[in-house]
Amino acid sequence: MSARNQQAAADGGREWFNRVALAIVLVVLVAWCLDFLLSVFEKYRHVDPGTYTMFWSRRGWLWTHLAGGTMAILLGLVQLLTQWPRAFDRVHRWTGRAYLLSILVASTGAAGLIATSPAPLAIRMAFAATALAWLTTSLLGLVAIRRRQVQVHRRWMIRAWLVTLAPITFRLLIRTPDIMTLAEPPDVIAALLWLSWMLPLLLFELGRRLLALRSSWALQRA
Repeated sequence: MSARNQQAAADGGREWFNRVALAIVLVVLVAWCLDFLLSVFEKYRHVDPGTYTMFWSRRGWLWTHLAGGTMAILLGLVQLLTQWPRAFDRVHRWTGRAYLLSILVASTGAAGLIATSPAPLAIRMAFAATALAWLTTSLLGLVAIRRRQVQVHRRWMIRAWLVTLAPITFRLLIRTPDIMTLAEPPDVIAALLWLSWMLPLLLFELGRRLLALRSSWALQRA
């Protein structure tokens, strides 16, 4: 087999591996998101003070936040699935607009919850930082696509969706055995709220840069 054929076979193998890996990641993400959304529905479907506890007097803000957040999670999945095939351009554009609108709705609800929350300042600041990161990454993604910077837009929208998943990530983190014994509960909760969006963004940037280095090394060897 010639060197060119060997290179073509290697490229084909890598492309197949990347497609399989992406499919597995998407399946895990869909299952992860649906499990979270079903658990939230189960928790708040009974509208009474015993179920809502501290949110009962603020349930309007909670419903606003949950409605926008649910749509953002679901539309984010649609955006991931339609960002490459050109056949889905129109779907991608319209779901993108709906996605940004859902973020605004959810952020409005979050602002109301933060403003009326009796929680310690550290927790309220952590929630506010999450909402700010959500709005900032989404706005930068919108600005990029308006400037026709497609690759930049994709990166920022992936970051925005990772922040969208912060509640799901927080639920995973807080279930870590003995995590609540590391410090006072309010301090642990505040720290996990920060980690729930900062850690995924850090891992995304690390993975992106490692892939860039890998591509650079492959070009140098070619």
